[in-house]
Amino acid sequence: MRIKTCRSPGSGFTLVEIMIVVAIIGLLASMAVPSFMKSRETAQLNTIINNLRVIENAKDTWALENRKGTGDTPADSEIAQYLKNNAFPPNLVCGETYTINAVGTPAIAKTSVKLGSYAPNSNITLP
Repeated sequence: MRIKTCRSPGSGFTLVEIMIVVAIIGLLASMAVPSFMKSRETAQLNTIINNLRVIENAKDTWALENRKGTGDTPADSEIAQYLKNNAFPPNLVCGETYTINAVGTPAIAKTSVKLGSYAPNSNITLP
């Protein structure tokens, strides 16, 4: 028993059908790319904020162990032992730089790219 098909064996998709499929794929991509970029930017900002928390924790631990008080500023090498892999700064995500500041003063991060509501080269601090 043979089933009849509407198309002959040599026929394929028409140019119009292919153009419609390409247009639909382009439309879907144009909606997905901005969302992906915003998610990436948010993830980078969250990592920087987490790094600032880690630095603050390392500063506090340094101050407790060395009997230092508010206003004393540790060197990069002094708080490195309280960070993962004994390295300061912690994992960089977009070339940011960190300023430790004194105990009691929040650490600051600066990056050359826009992240969330932070303009390029603006101070990022803990919320």
